[in-house]
Order: sequence, then C-alpha cells, then structure tokens
Amino acid sequence: MSRAGDKGLKQRVRTAKGRKIGSTRWLERQLNDPYVKRAKAEGYRSRAAYKLIELDERFHFLKGVRRVVDLGIAPGGWTQVVRQKAPQASVVGIDLLPTDPIEGAEILQMDFMDEQAPDRLKAALGGTADLVLSDMAANTVGHPQTDHLRTMGLVEAGLLFATEVLEPGGAFVAKVLAGGADSGLVAELKRRFTTVKHAKPPASRKGSSEWYVVAQGFKG
Repeated sequence: MSRAGDKGLKQRVRTAKGRKIGSTRWLERQLNDPYVKRAKAEGYRSRAAYKLIELDERFHFLKGVRRVVDLGIAPGGWTQVVRQKAPQASVVGIDLLPTDPIEGAEILQMDFMDEQAPDRLKAALGGTADLVLSDMAANTVGHPQTDHLRTMGLVEAGLLFATEVLEPGGAFVAKVLAGGADSGLVAELKRRFTTVKHAKPPASRKGSSEWYVVAQGFKG
C-alpha cells in the first residue's frame, strides 16, 4: 500500500497546549496511517472497513447474505462494506453513538446491553440473519485483565444473541482482544458452529491487541 513517493512525508503533530501527549501521538498516527488515507479516498467512514474486507477475503462470509446484524455499527464502515459486497443484503445495526444513515440499513441508537436491545433488533430484522458482526469493544480503563474481561462480556452477549437469530449455516464474526476468545467461549463456539478460527487482518495495527474470531456453519 505504501508508495515510494510517500517516503519522507511523515507528518508530525506539535503538542498543543492542553492536549495530552497520548492524544498527540494518536493524531499523528492517524495522519500517517495509509489505511486512514485510503478510507478517505475510497469513501469509507473508517479504516475498520478494511479489516472486514480482509477477513471476508479469507473466510468469504459475505457471499450470498441477505440479512445482517452489525453490533457496534458506528461510524458505519462495516455496514458500508456489507452493502457494497452484498447489495441485496439488508442490515440492522446498533450503537450507543449516533451513526449517519446508510442506504439499506436500519440503525438503532442504544446500548446493546440494554435488556430491550435484542428484541428491538429482532423486530427490525424481521426474520433470521445470515451473519452477525460484532466490532464492539468495552471502553478501556488501562488495566489489561479488566479490559479483556469487559470486552469478552460483550462478545459473549453477542454470541448469545447470534444463536437466537442466526439461520442454520450462518456466521458470527466478533472482535476479541490479545489471546483471542477464552477457552470456555471457544468451546461454546465450537459446539454451535462447524468451524471456529482466530485471525488478525493486516489492517489491524500491529501494536493493537485486537483479534477477530470467525465462527461459520451455525448448527442451529
């Protein structure tokens, strides 16, 4: 993805008054990230779109899908990819954050952990799903074990929802953290799906702790 002409053009960001060093480093990384630049050029709302593209190139879970659930939809990059690769698919998404409208998608702004969320999603879906996507991650507190447990709680909730709405043969794709899904969750995934794989797509930053679990062939 890099181009010879880009060498030597790395942008540096000065630490502005009131801006933390960590924020400055994040901004500098964003400005120099080739995936961020590519997303802007190709009309995707976030660099995360390429994570889904790369995962699908390997696992082909978007082929022929007609109903998709996007958990943690904001800002909408994954749904953009779904609609591009499977134009026939309708998407139902949910996020605490506001998400600009996307053609072919119904978006709920609410907490997925709200006890009413699963029923709201099912009603909007209007039937079974071929694919449940989850790019959800808990807000980090800086303590790796706590961050991992909180994110895995979201993954487990996403899996429970997926088992309630997936069509036999369907797939569940979810973000997990370093080390992947824990043994208990992997065992449950293997019980409910034909194949379970972990993957770190190239678009996921090398320094990031995120991995993805891809479970395919829902047994019903």
